[in-house]
Amino acid sequence: VGHPFDTIKVRLQTTTSARFSGPLQCLAQTVRHEGLVGLYKGATPPLVGWMFMDSVMLGSLSVYRRLVQEHLFNNNHDPTRPLPAHGHGLAGVLAGATVSFVAAPVEHVKARLQIQYAARKSERLYSGPVDCLRKVWRHHGLRGVYHGLQATLLFRGFFFFWWGSYDLFSRWMRQHTALSAPAINFWAGGLSAQVFWITSYPSDVVKQRIMTDPLGGGLKDGVRRFPRWRDAARAVYRESGAMGYWRGFLPCFLRAFPANAMALVAFEAVMRSLPE
Repeated sequence: VGHPFDTIKVRLQTTTSARFSGPLQCLAQTVRHEGLVGLYKGATPPLVGWMFMDSVMLGSLSVYRRLVQEHLFNNNHDPTRPLPAHGHGLAGVLAGATVSFVAAPVEHVKARLQIQYAARKSERLYSGPVDCLRKVWRHHGLRGVYHGLQATLLFRGFFFFWWGSYDLFSRWMRQHTALSAPAINFWAGGLSAQVFWITSYPSDVVKQRIMTDPLGGGLKDGVRRFPRWRDAARAVYRESGAMGYWRGFLPCFLRAFPANAMALVAFEAVMRSLPE
């Protein structure tokens, strides 16, 4: 359901206003020239990979919370004292780094498929995710598959704000409202996701520029423009100024609350059902 929002976001992030003036024009042109299926280009990698990615992220988050509590915030005078918000944020950073090694190739393949504008498969460089992965591996090996890993690690470093704010929102709602646990998970999950995207979005724009940059060589997809992260960051500013780092933010922001709110409701429900 949310993938069309992501496709619009990625296409806006990787182009300038000369191609799309905004999300509505991007949507209209995509549907006009590629049909509704154009909005779902690149949907298979996240459909297959994100369930595993979420399992790795949330599972490692629980482990890192416990380790951070035991080794950095262990209070012998009050062992029941909860992990502070910045402790949750640190655990989030560690979980983000862990899941990046799964997320980077998934997001890399997804992004390359999303920016193929041809309606006919015969006119595209990649016929699908398997073909994309096979061609990148053949010409650039494991390093090519993990193209954009450093940008992914930086982007997911902002999980500090996601999980730190999730704890703050949850704690405030428990103390000042009569909401049920699932309702708190929903609202805290949605609001903290908004905090995450507000803080991390510019780094996501740069990440998408890097992941969709031609790899060159035998792949024959063009000439690489961004050998380093800062080259991509400078290109965004040179093309569109500071606002370029926020291009495509609206569809991302609209999608973030419901998607993450429901995910956190499900995750916390599972955690409550497990034995201590």
